[in-house]
Amino acid sequence: MRAIDVHVHPQTQAYADASASFLPAAMKMFRGKFAARPVEEIVADFRRDDCVAMAIAWDSAAGTGDSVFANDALAALTRDYPDVFLPGWAMVDPWRGKAGLAEIEHAIRDLGLRGVKYQPPVQAFPPSDKHFYPIWDLLQDLGAAVLIHCGTTAIGAGEPGGLGIKLEYARPIPHLDSIAADFPKLNIIAAHPGWPWTEELIAVAIHKGNLSIDISGWGPKYLPASLKHDMQRRLQDKVMFGSDYPGWAPGQNCDEWEMEGFKPGIIDKLFRDNATRILGLGDALAKAEAARAAL
Repeated sequence: MRAIDVHVHPQTQAYADASASFLPAAMKMFRGKFAARPVEEIVADFRRDDCVAMAIAWDSAAGTGDSVFANDALAALTRDYPDVFLPGWAMVDPWRGKAGLAEIEHAIRDLGLRGVKYQPPVQAFPPSDKHFYPIWDLLQDLGAAVLIHCGTTAIGAGEPGGLGIKLEYARPIPHLDSIAADFPKLNIIAAHPGWPWTEELIAVAIHKGNLSIDISGWGPKYLPASLKHDMQRRLQDKVMFGSDYPGWAPGQNCDEWEMEGFKPGIIDKLFRDNATRILGLGDALAKAEAARAAL
C-alpha cells in the first residue's frame, strides 16, 4: 500500500453532529470539504488512493457542549472495513475525571484502539497541568500512544475571538516538553507542524526520544522550511504522514510530497516505515493487507 495516514477525520453525519459548534467555520476554511458524507464514500477514497487510515473519534463536550462521536463507533469502522481502517485514535474529554480514565481503558483494552487523541485548544485544557497527569500516567501504563494537537488550529480561525479557543494550550513548550520529560515511556505524537512554534517542536522532538511528529493539516509547499529540512536529516525517523482528511485527500497529499524531491528512502519512512515502527502497526497492516486481498 502507498501510505499509512495517521490523522483522519471520518466525516460521517454522526461525526459532523459531534463537531457542530465549529463545523461552519471549518466548512468555510476548507471550502466545504468537511461536509458530512456516507462512510462508503470515505472508504472509496482510501481504496482509490491505496492508503490505510487511522481515524479519530471526537469528544470535546466540556469545551464546546457538542455531542460525542463515540470510541465504540470508531472501533466499528475497523471491524466493518478492515482493509481501510487500522485501529485508530480514541478521544476522551480530559475533564471527565475517573469516568474518562475508565473510558480510556475501555478504548485500549476492550476496543483495541491504538491510542487517544487530544485537542487541547478545543477541549479547553492545558495538558501540562498536573490535574491531567493521571491521563498520561494511565496511557503510559497501558503502552498506548497519545496524539496531541500542536500549534494553531483551523477551528475558529477568522471568527470573532476564534470562537473562544485559546492557542496557548497547543504550544510545544511547556506542554509537550513537560509531558515527555515526566512520562519518558509515553509514546507521544505531536499532531501537525506546530506553527507558529515549529522550531520549539523540532527542539522537543530532537531532545525527547519519546516524541514524534505527524505533518497533517498542511500541504507540503506550506510546511515550514525548518521542518522540511530536518525531516530529511535529524528527524527522518520521527516524522509520519497524515492528511487531516477530509481537508486533504491522502493521494493528492502523497503526490505533492513526492514532488518535493525528497530521496526515496525518506519518502518510504514518511509514508509507511516510521508509523509502522513508532506505532507498532505490523500486525494491523498484515490484517489490512489480507482483507484487501480478500476483496
